Amino acid sequence: MKCLFLLCLCLVPIVVFSSTFTSENPINLPSDATPVLDVTGKELDPRLSYRIISTFWGALGGDVYLGKSPNSDAPCANGVFRYNSDVGPSGTPVRFIGSSSHFGPHIFEDELLNIQFAISTSKLCVSYTIWKVGDYDASLGTMLLETGGTIGQADSSWFKIVKSSRFGYNLLYCPVTIICPSCPDDQFCSKVGVVHQNGKRRLALVKDNPLDVSFKQVQ
Repeated sequence: MKCLFLLCLCLVPIVVFSSTFTSENPINLPSDATPVLDVTGKELDPRLSYRIISTFWGALGGDVYLGKSPNSDAPCANGVFRYNSDVGPSGTPVRFIGSSSHFGPHIFEDELLNIQFAISTSKLCVSYTIWKVGDYDASLGTMLLETGGTIGQADSSWFKIVKSSRFGYNLLYCPVTIICPSCPDDQFCSKVGVVHQNGKRRLALVKDNPLDVSFKQVQ
């Protein structure tokens, strides 16, 4: 029952904790925290923009981009997708907003962070640039990544970058760590991978085969 209760917390945003994770009260990181590196070996900087690219090429490659979700009534594009190949359009730039801003202009492995598409947009669509995890999609059997999230609030908008066991990095969705800071690291995190939706690759929560990614600075 205890495990079931914690799992429920993972799926339900708790507003009462929303003031806990702000720039005025950031999360502490261990002194030996490891910075995340881009494809050139430079440390990620939250003040800069990056493209999330695949560690593979050809049909196994493809950048991450913002697109319109099928059957969505959102007023703005709100789906997080990946192109079907690395030949073609470049991905939509993103910026990473870490929870430990007092550590300086760095993004660290295992750091809780928000992800925002770094694009010019109308005032109406500003919130539709911030990543979050949506409701369960019964037709695909998982929860899809979408936009419409928030920054620094206790909701479904928190992720981590972790070292991949294969190549590059993986993204994790980590809601329970937000509302239960004392919970073991990553115990309730979910891997971010890809599912097929209407002929497109959609980022979603997966049990196996997480998406291996790298980060390329936008010049």
